[in-house]
Amino acid sequence: MRKLLTILLILAGTLSLNAQNYKKWVCEGEWRNGFSEAKPDKHVNLEEFYNQYHKNKAQWDALFKWLAETDLLAIPKGKHPIEGTTMVASVEDSENQPLEKRNTESHRKKIDFQYVVKGTEGFALLDHVSSTVKVEYDEKKDVMRYNYDAKKTDFFNSKPGRFIIFFPGDWHIAKVKTKKKDQSIRVIVVKVDYVE
Repeated sequence: MRKLLTILLILAGTLSLNAQNYKKWVCEGEWRNGFSEAKPDKHVNLEEFYNQYHKNKAQWDALFKWLAETDLLAIPKGKHPIEGTTMVASVEDSENQPLEKRNTESHRKKIDFQYVVKGTEGFALLDHVSSTVKVEYDEKKDVMRYNYDAKKTDFFNSKPGRFIIFFPGDWHIAKVKTKKKDQSIRVIVVKVDYVE
């Protein structure tokens, strides 16, 4: 029993040290490439961010450079290719909607990078234990849909100054109505390649 307890304590210490290292990496800003307007939201899996950044540095650097060099409030809504990559930035002027009107989703091939530049967007992260597959994975659309228990769902808001990254393990809902009076938002959405 003592051996097991010792192993668990060492494992907990290692995990805590790793989490501190990822936070330090984010704070040091190696990934920024000139983009200083926002930082990762507390819901972003920093270990995944670190690993995906280093596996696919060229795409992440191009994304953050584009964000740094683009007037995100003035750029017309629509699709904007990110130079030197296959990525496209989708500039969306839309509104949050009631939860029941929003779809759940997760992806296998792409990472959802979302940055609210105006307004407050509501998000939800689904609980894996209480959620079940509603619509099987569609490879062409790179999406899977879920049934979920709203009581076990983590709801949160994002606004300018923070960005969200949804990795394949992040089953989520975007554009969920918030308690704010104004539900209009401008959000930048970019699909970044997920590297195994």
